[in-house]
Amino acid sequence: MRSSKSERHVERCDIADIQRARIIAAMYEVCAEHGAPGVTVGAAIARARVSRRTFYELFASAEDCLAAAFEEALAVVAECVIVAAGGGRHWRDSARRALVALLAFLDEQPLCAHLLIVESASAGPRLLERRAQVFDRLAIAVDKARGEPGVQRDPSPLTPEGVVGAVLAVIHRRMLDKPESPSLLALANQLMSIVVLPYFGAEAARAELRRAPDARPAKPRASRVPPQDLQMRLTYRTVRVLHAIDSHPGASNRQVAQASGVADQGQISKLLRRLQRLGLIENIGDGQSKGAPNAWTLTSRGLALRQALIAGVGLERQ
Repeated sequence: MRSSKSERHVERCDIADIQRARIIAAMYEVCAEHGAPGVTVGAAIARARVSRRTFYELFASAEDCLAAAFEEALAVVAECVIVAAGGGRHWRDSARRALVALLAFLDEQPLCAHLLIVESASAGPRLLERRAQVFDRLAIAVDKARGEPGVQRDPSPLTPEGVVGAVLAVIHRRMLDKPESPSLLALANQLMSIVVLPYFGAEAARAELRRAPDARPAKPRASRVPPQDLQMRLTYRTVRVLHAIDSHPGASNRQVAQASGVADQGQISKLLRRLQRLGLIENIGDGQSKGAPNAWTLTSRGLALRQALIAGVGLERQ
């Protein structure tokens, strides 16, 4: 079974996506360890275990890679916040839901959080400009309170900027104080009181302080990251085998081996059995009978993992 030109192109794109994700994941770690000004291409490729040539095929510079890492983290947290805010009944409810989603994300993704909140302030003019754009959008969202029923005053035009700055300053300080500080989600009531005070007054602010603790919101983008209980390394060979089965459902052992480029039949049989034990693939043929070929297809879990491979988490060369 030979892969078509289009299938080979898709596979090359998959590998490029995986390499890109490996480098970005490494960039989060390097940035947290050395700070944004100390990030270098050498440190990133050493941590990602890719060549310098591969890096420059994907990124123009260390700054370009750092900016890409910032955008990746921003995209995920923005989706969490937007989904959470969309369930609100009114501005205050939406604002609280968005704040809780933000704090939960920052707690759960400390490396992304460190780049978004701390290191972006010293990562050079490109990220500083992007950071300022994000702050401006947050201020616009906050100032929508101005038109809500129950607003008690006409805040200054600088109020939304001051609110965003105050909230992010508290978060920034707590992140620098960790692990001594409690979880950021525990600050939801205090931070929400800061948000509502200039618009709805002291009583509304006190009411936010008395609120019951918030539950952690559901993650709307779980498919970006492979299942954490997978209990195996995701290697390039594994990716190629999953891609082969996805592209050729019902393929036999030999056909999967040919499509994935694994020449050793013993190796492909061992890998297929392991993927089957993990519930990622299933045999829909008569391979259990002596002499009959297997017919492999992805399970629903395997499909979910296949879609999540672009995240590149846990991938290693083999």
